Amino acid sequence: MQNIRILTAGDSSLLIEFGSEISPEINRRIAATVELMREQHIEGVVDVIPAFCSLLVNYDPRVIRYEKLKKRMESLARVDIKVGEGKRKIFEIPVLYGGEYGPDLGAIAKHAGLSEDEVVKIHSSRDYLIYMLGFLPGFCYLGGLDERIHTPRLANPRLKIRAGSVGIGGSQTGIYPLDSPGGWQLMGMTPVKTYDPKRDIPILVEAGNYIRFVPVGEAEYRRIEEEVENGSYQCAVYEEV
Repeated sequence: MQNIRILTAGDSSLLIEFGSEISPEINRRIAATVELMREQHIEGVVDVIPAFCSLLVNYDPRVIRYEKLKKRMESLARVDIKVGEGKRKIFEIPVLYGGEYGPDLGAIAKHAGLSEDEVVKIHSSRDYLIYMLGFLPGFCYLGGLDERIHTPRLANPRLKIRAGSVGIGGSQTGIYPLDSPGGWQLMGMTPVKTYDPKRDIPILVEAGNYIRFVPVGEAEYRRIEEEVENGSYQCAVYEEV
C-alpha cells in the first residue's frame, strides 16, 4: 500500500495526497477512492474534487468532525484495490482537423517534422486519460499525448478561442469548453459540448474517464453540430477492459 498524507485544507475541507508524480496508477487509485465514497454515502461529505495526485474532500463540520472524517478516509485509502483492473469508460469526440477549424495544425506539423495528416493520425490513435477537470467548467486535463507532437504554447496567447477548439499546449492536449483566452496551438474543432449548463448534468465527462478523438469531415461535423443544437445528439461511449 502506498503512503498517503491527509492534510487540513481550511475549516471544512481535507486534502488526501496519494503521491507526488503524475501517473495513471495514482489517478486510478484516486478514482477508486471516489467510487468507494459514493458507495458508502458518507454523511456530511458535500463534494469531492480529484486532481493529478490528490483528492480534496469538502464536508460540513456541523455534520461530521474533521478527526472522524480523517479516520474514515484513512480506512478507505487502505482498502486493497487492485489498481488497473476494471473497465475504462471512453467517450468518442469527433474532431474536424485543420483549415479554419485548426489554424495551427500546420505549425504543429512543422514543429514535429511531420505532415498534417501524420499529426492527425498520431493525435487520434490513442485514448487520453482525464486526470482532472479545472481551469474552466468541463476543461479536461488529459494525459498520454505522443511525444512526437508535443508543441510549445503560443508566444502571444489569443484573446478569444472558440468553444470546442481542440489544441496542444506543451505535453498536453485538450478541448476548450467555453469561449476564452488561451495560448494553446489549435488543431481542430469538435461540435460536441463538454460543458452545457442546459443539461441535467452539465459536464459531459469526469476524472478517470478517457477521451478518444475521431477525425470527421466537414459534412459529418455539420450534421453532428445540428444534432447537438437540437438536443438529439448522443455522444458515443464505450466500456473497455
